[in-house]
Amino acid sequence: MRPALSLFLAATLSPALYPQSAAMRGFLAKDVPEEQSIEQQAQAIPDAARLRKYVDFLAAEPHHAGSPRSRAVAEYILGTLKEWGLDAQIEQFEALLPYPTVRQVEVVGPKPFVAKLREPVIPEDPDSGDTGGLPPYNAYAASGDVTAEVVYVNFGVPEDYEWLAKQGIDVKGKIVIARYGKSWRGIKPKVAAEHGAIACLIYSDPHEDGYFESDIYPKGPMRPPEGAQRGSVMDMPLYPGDPLSPGWASEPGSKRLTRAEAKSLMKIPVLPLSYADAEPILEQLAGPVVPREWRGALPFTYHAGAGPVRVRVKTDYDWSTRPLYDVIATIPGSQSPDEWVIAGNHHDAWVNGADDPCSGAAALLETARTLATLTKQGWKPKRTIKLALWDGEEFGLLGSTEWAEKHQDELRQKAAAYLNSDDTAKGWLHVSGSHTLEDFVANVAGSIPQPGTQTNLADAAINRPPSDDSEEPPPAKKPTTFKISALGAGSDYVVFLDYLGIASTNAGFSGQTKSGIYHSVYDSIYWYTHFSDGNYADGRALSQFTATALLRLGDSSILPFEFGHFATTVRGYLDDIQKQAQRSGRKLDFSALEEQLNTLKTNGDKYDALLEAVLLKDTLDPARVGAVNQSLMHSERVLTNPAGLPNRSWYKHQIYAPGFYTGYGVKTVPAVREAVDSKDWASAQKETDVVEHCLEQMNQVVHEAINGLSGM
Repeated sequence: MRPALSLFLAATLSPALYPQSAAMRGFLAKDVPEEQSIEQQAQAIPDAARLRKYVDFLAAEPHHAGSPRSRAVAEYILGTLKEWGLDAQIEQFEALLPYPTVRQVEVVGPKPFVAKLREPVIPEDPDSGDTGGLPPYNAYAASGDVTAEVVYVNFGVPEDYEWLAKQGIDVKGKIVIARYGKSWRGIKPKVAAEHGAIACLIYSDPHEDGYFESDIYPKGPMRPPEGAQRGSVMDMPLYPGDPLSPGWASEPGSKRLTRAEAKSLMKIPVLPLSYADAEPILEQLAGPVVPREWRGALPFTYHAGAGPVRVRVKTDYDWSTRPLYDVIATIPGSQSPDEWVIAGNHHDAWVNGADDPCSGAAALLETARTLATLTKQGWKPKRTIKLALWDGEEFGLLGSTEWAEKHQDELRQKAAAYLNSDDTAKGWLHVSGSHTLEDFVANVAGSIPQPGTQTNLADAAINRPPSDDSEEPPPAKKPTTFKISALGAGSDYVVFLDYLGIASTNAGFSGQTKSGIYHSVYDSIYWYTHFSDGNYADGRALSQFTATALLRLGDSSILPFEFGHFATTVRGYLDDIQKQAQRSGRKLDFSALEEQLNTLKTNGDKYDALLEAVLLKDTLDPARVGAVNQSLMHSERVLTNPAGLPNRSWYKHQIYAPGFYTGYGVKTVPAVREAVDSKDWASAQKETDVVEHCLEQMNQVVHEAINGLSGM
């Protein structure tokens, strides 16, 4: 640390906030007070007014990927980072980005109706009339012109088709209409096509995000009758990123698949509907009355069909390759420059995107300003820190995937951790991620004040009150420590965790914001300031959390990985899978897995005891420290299998993955769990052997770290 910074921090440090005796994982005991001082300085820098300023620019106009405004946003971010003194650049990629040219949904009988497929201007919201945005559509759906009877398929997940089959209802040759919810939107047309449907309409039922929940926009936060949810229907459980370049970067002149070869493109036409456009279709359906849990909140009895209503769906697209603009800032490491810590958020939106993603992008920009301010006052991280604002996330995690695929060899060698954020709202901190980082995340959350309270983020999340206004039910059993959940998919961490095996987290605030404007024209500055984190206090706290996490990952002598939480968590996953198998009258042999987890718990305890002793020393052998950190960095890598998951080789991680039929939702120990889902017992046992090998390798890596600490 430079003397100027030391004197400043000494003058501003509050001893009550940071007890000087507190341990900090990965830091020598003698270095903890200085680290706490730097963290307190960092946490004082983020400014809610600046967050508002960033959002006001980023969300001022529509800025979907591939548009001129997306480039302008990237250049604004680049200029801002450089103005703060950071080394930043734009890395340009390109991807197949289809824009709609034809969108038509027409009821041809019995009662004709032509869907509007547009969202009207709301006078209170000046941005709802902005021009230049993309209309409601589903990217990567097929072009087509089909007319057929309609079947209502509830949420459109596999078990819904089981009920239809029991009623003798076949969707082959039909158009299905499904409501948003329960699974990711891309699963609905995927399952429909597997059952022979020729098109899929996905509508927003007011039961999920309309007037059933609360007042509609602009009186309240929920989706108005003509609001529609855009979104990609790329088959991302196969692979994300440019559909034409799975596993390698899409750049000018690079190899490309043909569209016919691209397995992630949807095979049937798909369009999103508002509930105003869906109502004239659904109310004309006959057939059996659907089960109670299938019924939405529209004012009629829900029937399954098929028919007698017939609908025409016509779609076409401009299937052009368009540019992507990733903005990357780098703060070089002073001692271990070849160990990287990365944080990212995306900057592209479906329309204006004040909530998604500008709320999170603004928080990451304040994190960048925080670190830039510290560097000007003499601070230098031990490890290299990279900050990324990705493009093309909404279309299918394009910018992050192409960047990571381009740099994959270097990332496998150098990346210690990836921290992701997306949109953020009002409420409590929620973190998902690699459970080797659970202890680390809990400690960081415990050092940040919860806005408007006398407690910290961790305690506030643990003790959050039950509330009718909360978007989530209270936990069945109140936790006593801050827990993180497993990562599925849905944001830019996917390529880092699932493809490269880099320990990752995803963080944001939620719980006190109801929202019905997701991926609509009404995701605007007016909506966000009236119905979400309007004073940007929680966004500021997210910036503080991310900055503090980066400081600890960047400055710790030994990376703060821990293995006890991981072993306990995976054991819980196996218990769940075993119970599921037993409900089908089977019992899987998990003895080898359990033996590896027992060994990992023992090794983890031994590692923790050695680490605690080592951190009391005044100095450490740099060569041994480097070797230990290399082992820790690769503890997540060994949880990947080069062959990938069954039927989707791009996904390598054997503990976490999005489900094949859940999309965003996680499937833990996915190959085994999904084999049990399909009652393929031979495959379940075979995949158990693969996971056992990964855990064996993890034990070897932890043992290497133990040996490294033992010699210090």
